[in-house]
Formats: sequence, C-alpha cells, structure tokens
Amino acid sequence: MSSQVAETAYTAGDASTMQCLVFQVGSEVFAIEIHTVREIIQYAGITMVPQMPAFVRGVVNLRGAVVPVIDVRARFSGLKSTVGKRTSIIVIDAVVEGGHAPLGLLVDAVTEVVAFTQQNIVVPPQFGTVIPKDFIRGMGKFGDEFLPIIDPARAFDIEEMALLVEHDR
Repeated sequence: MSSQVAETAYTAGDASTMQCLVFQVGSEVFAIEIHTVREIIQYAGITMVPQMPAFVRGVVNLRGAVVPVIDVRARFSGLKSTVGKRTSIIVIDAVVEGGHAPLGLLVDAVTEVVAFTQQNIVVPPQFGTVIPKDFIRGMGKFGDEFLPIIDPARAFDIEEMALLVEHDR
C-alpha cells in the first residue's frame, strides 16, 4: 500500500470526505465506506452450509446471531480464497427487504482506514477492472494510484445472491 494513502487527511464532521476501510483480496486492494462496517473479526473458522454456491463460505456465530459469510475473492473472480494468518471477516450492514442484516465478508487482510476528499473520487472506468464495474462506487485517487471503492449494496446484494443460490440448485 502506498504511503500516499495515509497522507489523505480526515476532518471529523466534514461531509466532503469519505472514510474507507482498505482490504486485500489476493493481489488486489479495495476499499469500502466505513459507515457500512459493523466490525472486523479475526478468522476463527466457518460452519459450512450444504448446497451453497462457491462464494458463500458458510456462517459464523456472532454473539448468538447467525451471520452468512461471503468469500469476496470467489464473489469477484470465482476463485476460492485460501485462509492465511491475516484472513479477516468484515461484518457489514447489508440491505435486505428495506432493512439491514449482518453479512460477513471474508478477505485476505484488512490494512487501514483512509479518507478521500470528494475531489479525489473519480468515476470508475467502463472496462479494465478485475470486478464488475457495477460493484464499484468510485475510484479513490491518491498520488498516481487508484483504489476501487466497493458499493456493498450492489456487490453484496442479498436478494441477487439469493437468486444465484436458487439458480445453482
């Protein structure tokens, strides 16, 4: 990760900045708005659920709640993640039928929190991204590099993923 990311300043209460959690999936680096993140938990095993597509790794027990876990690498590329020392689960608030539900995102590592000013967020390219362009809200610019900012409502749409589960049966 470039040291230029850390140079982006965040001013509390400033609506013109966006705070994002940065995470790794394989060799790719992504960000997700921090306000959608409930918590980050260290990987400690997942209970498998039969007859699920490859991107649904299973469920975890989070203080008595059953939380489905999506393998982000499998969701984005179809390739299953390998669990390592830094593997984490980012628990987000996913939108479901007008409400919210916890959803775990299995990632290779969580690296840092950064903030982008609105001027440093540009429209994602129409081609050339490693994930569907609809999954990207924007590209956070820092120095000469860009960081894809994931749109969780599209990338992890529970209703759309449920249709994929039904289709695979």
